[in-house]
Amino acid sequence: MRTHVRTAATAIVIGGLTLTGVTACGRGGSSGSNASSGTHGSKSSNQGSKAKIAIVTRDFSNPYWAALRDGAVAEGKAQGVTVTVKAGANETDSQGENAQIQTLAGQDYNCFGVVPVNATNVITPLVPVARKKIPILDLDTQIDPEASKKAGVSYASFIGSDNLSAGEQAGQELLKAMGGKGDVAVLQGIAGEQNGINRLNGFKKVTAGKLTIVAAQPANYDQNLGLTVTTSILQAHPNITGIFSANDTMALGAAQAVKNAGKEGKIKIVSVDGIQAMLSSIKAGKNTGTMTQYPYVEGQMAVQACIDKVAGKSIPSRVVAPIAFINAANVDKAISNFPKPFTPFDDPFGTPKSSSK
Repeated sequence: MRTHVRTAATAIVIGGLTLTGVTACGRGGSSGSNASSGTHGSKSSNQGSKAKIAIVTRDFSNPYWAALRDGAVAEGKAQGVTVTVKAGANETDSQGENAQIQTLAGQDYNCFGVVPVNATNVITPLVPVARKKIPILDLDTQIDPEASKKAGVSYASFIGSDNLSAGEQAGQELLKAMGGKGDVAVLQGIAGEQNGINRLNGFKKVTAGKLTIVAAQPANYDQNLGLTVTTSILQAHPNITGIFSANDTMALGAAQAVKNAGKEGKIKIVSVDGIQAMLSSIKAGKNTGTMTQYPYVEGQMAVQACIDKVAGKSIPSRVVAPIAFINAANVDKAISNFPKPFTPFDDPFGTPKSSSK
C-alpha cells in the first residue's frame, strides 16, 4: 500500500448537466443529475480502459454525496474511463435511487458502485446486475449481507469510513470541549440507517458515565430539520452544554438554533462529515469540530477499484477510507486542501491519477 497526501484544488460541478472530463468538488446540483467522464468509444493504453463505471448515490443536494461524485468524475477523467454518477432526489429517496439503478442496469456498464439509503433498498434493483456477473461495490453505507445473499447479490468490495471509530473520536473531542461532563443532545440521521447507528454507538461507548444524553432525535441529515429539532430540544432542555450531530448539515442547523436561543459559544457542537460549509463554520467559531470522512476519496477509490476489477485484478474485500478530526487548530489546513485529506493515509490502489499532479 502506498501512503500519500492529496493537495490539489478542484472546481465545482454544476448539477443537471452531463459532464465530460471535469474535476469537481463542493456542493452538487439537482436531483437525479448525471455526471460522467472519460474517453467514450475509444481505447487507451491503460489496462483498465475498458471499464465503464456506473455509480448511484443518495442525492446531490447534500455536499457530502456531491463530493463522492466529484472524486469519481475526476478519477474517471484522469484514468480515461467512462464514469456516470446518478442520484435520487433527496437523502431518503430510496425509490428514486432504485429507479436510477434499474435504468443503468439495462445499459452496458461493467462495474457498479452503490450508496444505499438504507440496508436493503438497493438489493432488488441490483439483482439483474448480479445475474450478469458484473462487479458491484458497496460504497460508504453497509448493505445487509444476509438479505443480499438471499437475493443472489454479492459485492466485490466495501469502500467506506469506519463510522464506529468516527463516533468514538467525535465523542472524545466533545468530552474535551465540555470539560469532561455535562448534558448533551444527539441529532440522529435517518431512523434505522446503519452509519448513523454506528456513529451513535461509538459516541455512547466513550462518553458513557461522563456525558448525559438528555435528548436524541432523528433529523434525516437535513439542515432545516436540524434547526427545528434543536430548537425544540433547547426549549425542553435549556441546560445542555453539548450537541453531537451524526452529520454536518444537521449540525449547521443546530448552530443556528443555538444562536437563535442566545447561547452561541455556550454549547459545544461536534459532528461528522467535513463538508466545506462546516469548515467555514468552525473557522467562524460557530461549530466546535467535525470528523471529516473524505467522500471525495471514496469516489476516487471506487473508480480505481472498478478499473482493477474489470482488468481482472483482485481487490480488497474491505477498504477503509480516511477520517480526521478538524477543529479551530487545523481548520485552515483542512480548508486549503479541501476536498482532499491533509494528512497521509494508505490507499490499497496506489495514488489516484487525479491526485498525482
